[in-house]
Amino acid sequence: MDANVAGYLGVYEVFVAVARPAIVALVLLGLWRALGRAGVERRPAIAVWLAVAIPLTLWLGVIWAAALSGVFQVRPGVIPRLPIAVVVPVVIGLIAVTRSRRIAAAVDAAPPSWLVGLQVYRVLGGIFLLQWLQGALPGAFAVPAGIGDVLVGLLALPVAVYAASGRRGSTAAVVAWNVLGIADLVNALTLGFLSTPGPFQLLAHDHPNLLVGVYPTAMIPAFAVPLSLILHGVSLWQLRRRSLSRALAGGTRPRLGQAVPASA
Repeated sequence: MDANVAGYLGVYEVFVAVARPAIVALVLLGLWRALGRAGVERRPAIAVWLAVAIPLTLWLGVIWAAALSGVFQVRPGVIPRLPIAVVVPVVIGLIAVTRSRRIAAAVDAAPPSWLVGLQVYRVLGGIFLLQWLQGALPGAFAVPAGIGDVLVGLLALPVAVYAASGRRGSTAAVVAWNVLGIADLVNALTLGFLSTPGPFQLLAHDHPNLLVGVYPTAMIPAFAVPLSLILHGVSLWQLRRRSLSRALAGGTRPRLGQAVPASA
């Protein structure tokens, strides 16, 4: 590995060691505050918080250990494990969150700006651009993935401020930002899959995408991406619930197929 690339990865490894636990801590802090805003009593609030905190922390630990041990590295004849690491947590996470009445109450009580502003961490995806400049990653993957992550991360704070203002169009701005964020992640995952050695590789045959499965870079697709998709899903779910609540408060019947918000 080139010395400059190794240097960048060393710096990024420090970021991973600090940033990933910090992101988890912010998610859990936001959940605790939202449960308080929702008026959930202390003992049930602690139970709900632990029900999220324990799996979330274990998830981070398992992915971290797997990335360090090289589980996500590309190997001939071995089924890629990164797609599994992305899809399974998103499906389980969104089902678990949207089925909980108390989490629904917390989501209703939390300002929409919280779920948006939190994803400022997406700017860390700029590491892909640095690795591309050093020749460690193919441009077909690194350039769109890196630019997309940085753009979504930079837009997170102004969109969050706009959402907090409650001005006209703020909800539409949050929806648009979520759609952009999801599209960026889907695009990055697709390009990563198509540029990785294997039967489905269509891009970067002369410079395959190998580093993305190596620690610490592997922490982005294996943990940050599914966490971001879950946060996007919860944000859109929150907006939908608020829209339905306003419709019910105004005496408008929800359209066929729209669920009535669960009570706290």
